[in-house]
Amino acid sequence: MSRFAIVGAGAWGTALGALYARAGHETTLLARDPATARAIAEDHRNKRYLPEIALPDGLNATTDPAEALESAQTVLMVVPAQGLGDSVAALGEHLDETVPLVLCAKGIERKTGRFMSECVQDLRPRQAIGILSGPSFATDVASGLPTAVTVAMSEEGAADDLARHLSTETLRCYATSDMRGVEAGGALKNVLALAAGIVAGRALGASAKAAIVTRGFVELRRLGEALGGRGETLMGLSGLGDLVLTCSSPQSRNFAYGMALGRGDDLTGLKLAEGVFTAAIAARLAQDKGIEAPIVDTVAAVLSHELSVDGAIQRLLARPLKREVG
Repeated sequence: MSRFAIVGAGAWGTALGALYARAGHETTLLARDPATARAIAEDHRNKRYLPEIALPDGLNATTDPAEALESAQTVLMVVPAQGLGDSVAALGEHLDETVPLVLCAKGIERKTGRFMSECVQDLRPRQAIGILSGPSFATDVASGLPTAVTVAMSEEGAADDLARHLSTETLRCYATSDMRGVEAGGALKNVLALAAGIVAGRALGASAKAAIVTRGFVELRRLGEALGGRGETLMGLSGLGDLVLTCSSPQSRNFAYGMALGRGDDLTGLKLAEGVFTAAIAARLAQDKGIEAPIVDTVAAVLSHELSVDGAIQRLLARPLKREVG
């Protein structure tokens, strides 16, 4: 058994904490909110983020970084992508650069265009870094339902070791050394899930949704490869697999946000959707790389209020006809 520290007590952090505590590991969640930490430790519930799940008695929670990270053999960073750099900087003195820091946020830093691993490397050049990504809803993982994800580190042997370490009876981890491919797939699928949600919210039908997901995946793979990822990675769990799941259910915050956009709802108070932050930088990266990405571009234009939802639909439908392949 091992000692896990999980930074972030939102839905995904809590789900991973429950997973590893149930597997018999000594597991501590580092929360920002004292009330959340107290409820997890005393009532075994995260009433704010995962209220329907009874958490295992062995899951600890604290707001003290020193307590959470002391002697940790694995640290999972489960904080929003846009705040990852600040979180890592704040934890600096408590982190051991030889202990894998496993990044679980899916996004691209909108101010700089950096992927999550680059944010950490710039702050901690010698830090051991891993990535965990793939098709996984927090409630499924917290409930002990079977889930498969991808785990990446830059060195193949280290990736294999980390995947074995992070796997449990219900979580199957596949290893790769393609960190950029895993990160690109996780970030770009959020933008495409917004598009799929808009289609659903506008009641455009299952055929239109299938077209958006399929053509969206073409963009994901095209841009992901241009950014340094491998095609086979983008075809796997952390690319195509995550895209399929995220575009399938309102459990996905990005899909739910897109549905609200499609319906014309008031967006005030909606849960954080990383794709909202990633869309503009993804569109810019596509332009910089000379990659045609009309769905990504259109989502970015809708979010920046350059296009209405109806205008976005007309823009995509009016594109010139072309061959699907070649």
